[in-house]
Amino acid sequence: MALLILAIASCNGQKKKIRVDTESPQERPNILFLSIDDLRPDLGCYGNTEIKTPNIDALATSSMLMLNTHCQAAVCAPSRASTLLGYRPDSTRVWHLGDKFREINPNAVTMPQYFNKAGYYTVNIGKIFHNYMPDSISWDEPDLRPAPYNTKAYENRDAETFYYSEEAKAIQVKAREPLIEKSRGKKIYADGWARGPAVENTELPDSIYYDAMQTQLALKTIDRIKNNAQPFFMGLGFYRPHLPFVAPKKYWDMYPKGSVSAAANPRLPENVPVMSANSNYELRSYTTAHKIGRPEDAPLPEKYADSLKRGYYASVSFIDACVGKLVEGLKERNLYENTIIVLWGDHGWKLGDHNGWGKQTNFYIDTHVPLIIKPANQKAGKRITALSELVDIFPTLCDLAGVGKAEYFQGTSLLPVFDNPNIEWKDAVFTQFRRRKRISKDGNEYMGYSMQTKQHHYIEWYLWDNIKKEKGVLSAAELYDHKVDPYETKNIADDSENKEVVNQLSKQLAKGWRAALPKNRS
Repeated sequence: MALLILAIASCNGQKKKIRVDTESPQERPNILFLSIDDLRPDLGCYGNTEIKTPNIDALATSSMLMLNTHCQAAVCAPSRASTLLGYRPDSTRVWHLGDKFREINPNAVTMPQYFNKAGYYTVNIGKIFHNYMPDSISWDEPDLRPAPYNTKAYENRDAETFYYSEEAKAIQVKAREPLIEKSRGKKIYADGWARGPAVENTELPDSIYYDAMQTQLALKTIDRIKNNAQPFFMGLGFYRPHLPFVAPKKYWDMYPKGSVSAAANPRLPENVPVMSANSNYELRSYTTAHKIGRPEDAPLPEKYADSLKRGYYASVSFIDACVGKLVEGLKERNLYENTIIVLWGDHGWKLGDHNGWGKQTNFYIDTHVPLIIKPANQKAGKRITALSELVDIFPTLCDLAGVGKAEYFQGTSLLPVFDNPNIEWKDAVFTQFRRRKRISKDGNEYMGYSMQTKQHHYIEWYLWDNIKKEKGVLSAAELYDHKVDPYETKNIADDSENKEVVNQLSKQLAKGWRAALPKNRS
């Protein structure tokens, strides 16, 4: 057996050596790494009977469907950094959108770099890392874009900013003008194009939409690299269902007005501390038919809330069609069986839940994410209820591909639960979220540490010094008993009868993820 010793920079900057099996790397399975932005587990395979996702559901039937997976932070940049580096936000030091992991960890080795060192040819299409920090050094072929969006005119724009109707484009141009004037020549996010209608419903073919174009580019790229001596690792990041909810009319037609259920928990939890809720600022930045308030304010009119939720569902169904074309293309090329497919969402998204629209909280609706993993040559799928985390993907992929795992990984390979879904597994999974001053209603900065067990969801909020990067005093706690309150409608942390439970969970949270590791881990 041939071995390669790799020196990998760990989360604390120290060099760690790992052993990677290197015989016949071309015989290893290919890897298709599908990231879907803002995708919550509203899919048929997760039990939603209203949404139409036949292609993802079909993929799930031959995959490991993880039913209780949680992200490490319910916002894009830290969630993706953690997933792709293999360690958690307090180790990546990426806590919010503007934190750039490559500036913070210049020697970090990302998932595609890691697999490249193990003999994989790596290709990136779409949003894998955060939009404006694609980390081109991670890939043999970085940041591939479909024509005409691979031109200089579009290089500073994000794909989520593209509209297709003349009306929506006119609104976007008008909204951009004051932003450009105010910027006085300074660089601004998405070159000022990140403004426009929150929804767009236009009768146009799938083929002109960016995510459909990416799907075709992915298949063309596979045709070009499939016969290489190396197996491929392709990262394909879909932009929908991220705002704005832009999808062809035929997907909107799947959801007539009033056909989707309103949120089961439309109000903030009783007794919730002030820093728990986000401000809905993301939706507020788009052109909307009604004023968008904070979750503490009055809810949106029912008809408008319905249009937003239908737009989200239409966007998901559009992406489902893209996934279907991709899987069909792999089968036509006789690559499906020998390809590991990972389909995941980076965090949840509130659709009126807790009177919120967006992510960026520690509520269950924001931390719970879909995770579907199809090993190579997998025939029958399994539905797995064990607690898992996005940080588990990296070591799991290593085991599935026959690549050695680094000592610094802070996730756990899921192979044992793939083999036996009923074994004892993690006692808890962990998420955190930094609440910035300008978003927090009381003007203070906080870090919230969240722990999900089989029954309880427990959160502690601390004052946060973002200059020193240190937590201060404990400011508030939240406790939800999912056995009796699965939608988190009442915070019971301060109830006298729960004092012992809170004390126990607080100690467990302080011990952290290492104390929750399963005895059966590989």
